[in-house]
Amino acid sequence: MTYSRTHATQRRFLPIAALCTLFLASGCATVEHMATNAVADSLAESSTVYATDDDIELVGQAIPFGLKTIEGLLETLPKHRGLLVAAARGFTQYAYAYVALPAGEIESESPGAARGMRHRAHRLYLRGRDYGLRALELDAPGFRERLTRETEAALAALKVDQVDALYWATVAWAAAIASDKQNMGLLADLSLIGPMMRRCLALVETYQDGAAHEFMVAFEGGRHETQGGSVERARAHYARAMVLAGGRRLSVMVSLAENVSVRLSDRQEFESLLNRTLAFDVDTAPEQRLANLIAQRRAALLLSQIDNLFLGDGG
Repeated sequence: MTYSRTHATQRRFLPIAALCTLFLASGCATVEHMATNAVADSLAESSTVYATDDDIELVGQAIPFGLKTIEGLLETLPKHRGLLVAAARGFTQYAYAYVALPAGEIESESPGAARGMRHRAHRLYLRGRDYGLRALELDAPGFRERLTRETEAALAALKVDQVDALYWATVAWAAAIASDKQNMGLLADLSLIGPMMRRCLALVETYQDGAAHEFMVAFEGGRHETQGGSVERARAHYARAMVLAGGRRLSVMVSLAENVSVRLSDRQEFESLLNRTLAFDVDTAPEQRLANLIAQRRAALLLSQIDNLFLGDGG
């Protein structure tokens, strides 16, 4: 509750009971709003609770409830920046780790089910993107529309405190494009992805221990030079990401293997990177434990597909 200076002075010596009466008399709506904000603030910061967990499935069962709670709170607090970013991050991470990755694991045995899961992941990525863009719109009304018309100018106006929203909107958008390459309307948005992530790097190069550099490993390495990609730039981003994360983010090595080693038909490098990933003791980096366990799961899947990925290489 907010009081004027004079009012606060007049009430300074009121007993606690009287203060409680005044507080309650201010109206249930005020109390409810404060409680809702408190819950919203707590949920917006809850991702760190999951980061150190060692049980992938337990976290996967808990996340949907948290995401729907966030969406419910956003009905009441539609401009809560923390909730919007948490939704963007949560839907994107959940779609990858608990929908898209399992789809790849069942692809050979149940292609129809895998296709349905990939479609679901695509829709979840789009939901994450939209929450990220909503967060950006708080300080830059009309940002999304301006982004398509004046990309560089729109991005140049963003500030450091918007890097969270920008990063997750970009990752979700790119994932949505990659998960449905037949969608020509969405594919046209690919030209926005590079500038958006480069703006993240310009704002906070060290963001999340080099997460933006890691993204660029896949973005540069996964596209042919004729499409604007570059193996050299991908390797440079890889080197920087490894330095910033102290070699403790396994997904960086998985990304290089999947996007550069495969592209160059370098089976030896591919196996080396993924075997290093699998040999890593995740307990030595507790703050990255869950992410590293998911990266190891991805590495195992890729190794199981090695003969298909390197056809004709004598595997």
